[in-house]
Amino acid sequence: MAPTTTAAPGDLLLQASGARQTGALMVGGHPGGAVYVVEGRVMYAESPAAPGVGELLTSSGRLAGRTWQQALDIGGSTARVGRLLVEQGHLTQGELELCVLGSTYDAAYFVLAESSAPAEFRAGATHWLGQVVHIDAAAVDREVRRRVHLLDEIFPNPLIDVSPVIPVARPPRERVTITAPQWELLVHADGQRTPADLAQLLGRAGYAIIQELRRMAAAGLIEQPEIRAVDPHEFVRLPLPRGSAAPVARPAPAPAPVSPVVGVPPVVSAPEPAARIPPPGGDPPPTPGADHNAGSNRPRLARRKPGAKLPKEMAGESPQVHQGTDEVLLKRIRTALRALR
Repeated sequence: MAPTTTAAPGDLLLQASGARQTGALMVGGHPGGAVYVVEGRVMYAESPAAPGVGELLTSSGRLAGRTWQQALDIGGSTARVGRLLVEQGHLTQGELELCVLGSTYDAAYFVLAESSAPAEFRAGATHWLGQVVHIDAAAVDREVRRRVHLLDEIFPNPLIDVSPVIPVARPPRERVTITAPQWELLVHADGQRTPADLAQLLGRAGYAIIQELRRMAAAGLIEQPEIRAVDPHEFVRLPLPRGSAAPVARPAPAPAPVSPVVGVPPVVSAPEPAARIPPPGGDPPPTPGADHNAGSNRPRLARRKPGAKLPKEMAGESPQVHQGTDEVLLKRIRTALRALR
């Protein structure tokens, strides 16, 4: 059956209940989920944003993980998982019913709260848990609306329900009072975990987690998620050009000074430029007032390929000695300096 967009998921659930149908109301979107009905009465609900019966039982320590897995392996294909746990003495009927009721109402909020989510009803679908409780569909719909209204009164931002929880770097006030559940959320919130992740990690109901997060958002203790426009094109930001792109006018060279020693060429001493240490892994800083790549006759500096080895001068090795030194000229200068003493 194609997804239905003409009616809200809650209205479709009431229609299936009025017709006393058996099947599953599948709701898309984020987070989405499913509501299972048997002869028009709600049997179970599940959503990726809410921990299921298995997560609640194992996270709280009430049921061992291997026991739950064995029940799934044995009774999953025949929809007898809940009955097996009670028959084998792992849970009482009351414990199982309370856990299923809490998990159903918890997941129903995430499934039915979004009125514009696409939904379809799959007739004849059953859940592997089996028939444990039977809830009036109208009561489930009323409870979902009540929870939506309650959260909007606390802090009207539904994006908090599905976005990663990011604590603020600095509280807005000098003194902040938090409850024990809020402290637990702040300790385990790492900027990546969503409310659903925290609920499964702590073994708590998803709606209870969201209530505390809404209160923390109202108090300014967590970052508020915002809707961002998604750009389909990815652009790479290039670094801004450094230095001037126009040719720099260079002053004319000064005339060579006359040496006081006859027959000895003058020695011109120029101030040495300041030593420049290139940053590791990057290009050396340009000389102020000059552009080494300016001009059409100058060779352009080749871009370093990612992963390429650094030149020897930048890798810390000493540069090679220049072999074109005029030794005769150096000897004549040394002889002239000795004569001046």
